[in-house]
Parts: sequence; C-alpha cells; structure tokens
Amino acid sequence: MSSFLHHLSLAAPLYILVLIGFAIARWKGWPRSISDVLSRFVFNIALPAFLFNMMSDFSKLPPVDARLLIAYFGGCLIVFILGRVIGRLLFRLDGVSQSVFALGGVFSNNVLLGVPLAKSILGDAAVPSVALILVFNALTLWSLVTVSVEWARHGSLSLAGFTKTAWSILTNPIIAAILAGTLFGMFGQPLPGWIQTPLAMLGQIAAPLSLVVVGMGLADYGIREGWLPSLAICMLKLLLLPLSVWGLALALGLPALETQVIVLLSSLSVGVNVYLMSRQFNTMEAPVATSMLLSTALSGITTPLILSLIGS
Repeated sequence: MSSFLHHLSLAAPLYILVLIGFAIARWKGWPRSISDVLSRFVFNIALPAFLFNMMSDFSKLPPVDARLLIAYFGGCLIVFILGRVIGRLLFRLDGVSQSVFALGGVFSNNVLLGVPLAKSILGDAAVPSVALILVFNALTLWSLVTVSVEWARHGSLSLAGFTKTAWSILTNPIIAAILAGTLFGMFGQPLPGWIQTPLAMLGQIAAPLSLVVVGMGLADYGIREGWLPSLAICMLKLLLLPLSVWGLALALGLPALETQVIVLLSSLSVGVNVYLMSRQFNTMEAPVATSMLLSTALSGITTPLILSLIGS
C-alpha cells in the first residue's frame, strides 16, 4: 500500500497538469487553434530539444539492455493478436476494424505522457530506455497495423504502403532528434555551452507543457458512443499489455530499471495515433476517441498500481 501511495504521489501532479489543460480547453473556451500551436511547439521543438540534449551525452548515459525491445514489442504482439480475436468474436468487427481495435490495446501515449512520467517517476537514468522504445515504437506498431489492414483488405502486403510509413516515421521530429543526438553523443564531445544551455531551457518546459497539451487535446474528443468496445480497449491497454510486458521482462531476466520503464510505458493511455488511424480507415472513430479519454483518466490510478506491484 505504501508503495502504491508513493507512486501515486509522484504521478498525481503530472495528471493534474493534464486536468488543467483539459479545463483550459473545455471550460475556459480557448480556441482549438491555441491547442494546435502548443502541440506543434511541444512535438516539433521542445521535446526534440530535450531528447537531443539528453542523447548528445550518450557516452555518459547508463547502458541499456536492448532485450527490453523483445519484452515490450513481444507483449504488444501478444495483445494485438488477442485484440483481433476479441474484436472478431465479441464485437463482430471486420478485419480493418479489428486491426484498429487491437492497435488501441497496444499503442501508448509514449511521447507526451511517457517521457515526462518516466523522467519524474524513474529519473533521468530512465530516459535512454524510453528513447530506445520511442525509436522503434511507431515504426514497429504502425507497420504491424498496416500489414494487418492490408492483409484484411487484399490478402497481400503493399511494399509502397510500408515504405511510406517507414519514411514518415524516420522523418518524425522526435525520432530524428533521438537519432541525431545519439549519433553526436557517440563522438564523446560535449555540446558547446551556447547550444546546450538553450536546449536545456527548452527541455525544462517540455515535460509540463506536453502534459497540458495532452489535456487540451482530450477536450476535443469527449465521451461518445461505443462504450463496450471502449472499455474493452481500456482493459487491453491498461491491464493486459503491462502484465504481458512484465511477464516477458521477468522471463528474459531484464534489469529492474528497464523492466520499470517498459511496464510504465505499456501501462499508459491510448495514444492519439490510434485515433488518426481510425480516421484514416474510417472505422472505430467513436470507440477509440472514448477510450483515449477513459484510459487517460484511469491510468492515473492503474499506472501507479502496476508500478507498485512490480516494485514489490
């Protein structure tokens, strides 16, 4: 119980920032254009500056056990397959809808929620592990759902679609900043002070502002129809995925820090990319939007609970 309260006390201020963002957008009537501008600033400037600055000191960062990728994405694959089965048997969804439904159970809000939560709860030592997941997360999971949808539609795979997905991910500002910072850090040279200082200042505002942006973004979606599929997505995302990832981490004998990082990231709310995918394929839009809002609210309790469970 004391471990749960400790993790809850660490996470609570961060979720309060999410609530503040939600309140500003929903009840203060700030136009959506402000949310869009802030989101672009966080995603394209503040978070990339933080991650580049952190990874540019690569030679001084603690080593990362790369087996965490097997545990994290192995858990995602297990839950994705189960999600497709549940979508077919319980909700009679077609192949495309099954794919989007299953993606909701595995795609976390790792950038805007994961980075600040990991930094606050687990400390700076967790950032390299988070960065490694971020590099592979979008490419792996978007490729998985792209293959799933293409197969459901045509019974075959599209090389052109996969290439387009890979290129858009590799040019993503977050991924580009991590890769560029890591490459620079391999040379073992520190950044000049006149570059490092403004990057550090931008990094200091990245975490709190990203959480406010999450709240403002959630205010655009609201609670819609499709409660049963939404609750099923939340169960997959908030409970089954972190337990699956944790089980694989134990089986692989991962170190404690890497285990905590991947379980934390897997326990977070449904990412906005799932909603974008639902819009792209014109399916499951309402249940996904509802699951985003519900999972963000519920993860304020379930994430500290799961972290205290693995800590014990």
